[in-house]
Amino acid sequence: MATLSSFSSHPSSNPSSNFVSPMLQPFLEHEGSQPDPPPDNDPPFDAVPDNDSREFSSTTNNSAIANRSNDPIKLLHVSFNQDHGCFAIGTDRGFRIYNCDPFREIFRRDFDGNAGVGAVEMLFRCNILALVGGGDSPQYPLNKVMIWDDHQSRCIGELSFRSEVRGVRLRRDRIVVVLEQKIFIYNFADLKLLHQIETIANPKGLCAVSQVAGSFVLVCPGLQKGQVRVEHYASKRTKFIMAHDSRIACFALSQDGNLLATASSKGTLVRIFNTHDGSLLQEVRRGADRADIHSLAFSATAQWLAVSSDKGTVHVFSLKVNPGNVGSDRSNSPEPNPSVGPASSSLSFIKGVLPKYFSSEWSVAQFRLPEGSQYIVAFGHQKNTVVILGIDGSFYRCEFDPVTGGEMMQLEYHNFVKPEEAF
Repeated sequence: MATLSSFSSHPSSNPSSNFVSPMLQPFLEHEGSQPDPPPDNDPPFDAVPDNDSREFSSTTNNSAIANRSNDPIKLLHVSFNQDHGCFAIGTDRGFRIYNCDPFREIFRRDFDGNAGVGAVEMLFRCNILALVGGGDSPQYPLNKVMIWDDHQSRCIGELSFRSEVRGVRLRRDRIVVVLEQKIFIYNFADLKLLHQIETIANPKGLCAVSQVAGSFVLVCPGLQKGQVRVEHYASKRTKFIMAHDSRIACFALSQDGNLLATASSKGTLVRIFNTHDGSLLQEVRRGADRADIHSLAFSATAQWLAVSSDKGTVHVFSLKVNPGNVGSDRSNSPEPNPSVGPASSSLSFIKGVLPKYFSSEWSVAQFRLPEGSQYIVAFGHQKNTVVILGIDGSFYRCEFDPVTGGEMMQLEYHNFVKPEEAF
């Protein structure tokens, strides 16, 4: 297993930064200290009253916003925050923040001049965001990551690069910026460059980071087709996993970084790995035909895995992994989930005679969605619930039966981009 190289930055390859570090100190813990709840002096978005006077920036033309309030917005980006309790959207005029349960819009900021935001990354529920421009008229250059403090209604730092930013991931102690073939990891408190990683072409900006205090695990594409790279920064270890024969289309980490779920461009199988030793713990089947996997998500306890694809169906799988046994560099025998067994073909008794398809592990629960849109999925804070977000502005909250499985029950639906349904 390879050891990480030194974290010293090289001036020739270090993207430029313009950062005022004292402004971030009230919002961020010192390096190595990451308590689970946000700091007490971290004004959360959901603490802002609905009629708060800070709804728009002081540089925003409120009359112009009022005139176009009924115009349809163009949705550019949708993403959950780290604990899946909120989600953020980037639009052709700014960004908005929503609470998942109960569903409501809790904040919006529209910029003057129809300026678009193509990526929004929240830092749990605090007012620090990472923004990247997008749309026909970007608010910011596409090669910059802007650190926005909505308490001050302005950017307090920026990172500039030589090419377009493909993705951003935040932890309380780190900022991870994903480019087409490179990933940069920074210390959040002072934006010091800590590490650079070369990857295969990564136009989707695939990258995942763990969120548990005291453990920083990062997963990104490797340098070969079908390969993923796992960085364990606490132990300074690197693990390469050949996850699929075809290119990686999607992956997700459990909150503690011990488990990794991957899907390839074929979209038929999803594999779950131990990130420490790279062992394959389980393989589940989404379907028999090709599909574009849009998102993967572990439940908080890693008991369930949700998968969304372009086929218009969200699947929930039962995981056989005992999370308590996954956390060291040794192989772990999968243990059954006591609540329910994964569905499998009735022909599994002749395993080895018929193709692998007939003995595959199938999803326990499913939810059907209109085809033609892209959906991302996460597990809700209520037990056995799933939250689904569509790039068409749709919000679904569903419940699945952990014992009998089958079709999920829709608990609520909203469209968060239609003016008549604005909150």
